[in-house]
Amino acid sequence: MKLVVGLGNPGIEYQFTPHNLGFLSIDRIADRHNVMVGSRRCQAATAKTKLAGHEVLLAKPETFMNLSGLSVRKLVEYLGIEPASGLIVVYDELDLPFGTLRIKQRGGTAGHNGLESIIGSLGTDDFVRVRLGIQPDHPVRDGARYVLSQFKKSQLEAVDELVDRGADAVEGILNEGLAAAMNRFNQRPKKEENE
Repeated sequence: MKLVVGLGNPGIEYQFTPHNLGFLSIDRIADRHNVMVGSRRCQAATAKTKLAGHEVLLAKPETFMNLSGLSVRKLVEYLGIEPASGLIVVYDELDLPFGTLRIKQRGGTAGHNGLESIIGSLGTDDFVRVRLGIQPDHPVRDGARYVLSQFKKSQLEAVDELVDRGADAVEGILNEGLAAAMNRFNQRPKKEENE
């Protein structure tokens, strides 16, 4: 069994904000596999599905971002999995340029409160992360306000593509394995030859 957690905040007012890209990615995976993320367990909205031959529990913690770890720890214990081999967390990353995606295993939090909560609750940073870049092309004075503000209409197409790629990355990790998925999704765009 694998646990795929998308981070975000419950409530319609947060639905289309940068901090909810994890939730949106879980919803995209659920849509692709014709399941509804509606079952309540361990303080999360969940759905069971099969991905790349794996039984998977999709989860959106309902504890609000800063307490995500409470739900994730309960889910890990409920499923009896090891975080290093059974947990994938999808979340927004202010340190990555908007629209980029990076997969990584273990490491720091870059100040992400949801990730800090998960690491604190699990007692380990050894789990797979799918990081979705939200850094705008202009300086941000108040990061907390920015991550909770609604996306602009002009950003929605790029957001939709990023959510698609987030879902693709999760499926790639489960289908190809971590190393192959990292090799495929962590590619930096090649510079134009005539620059």
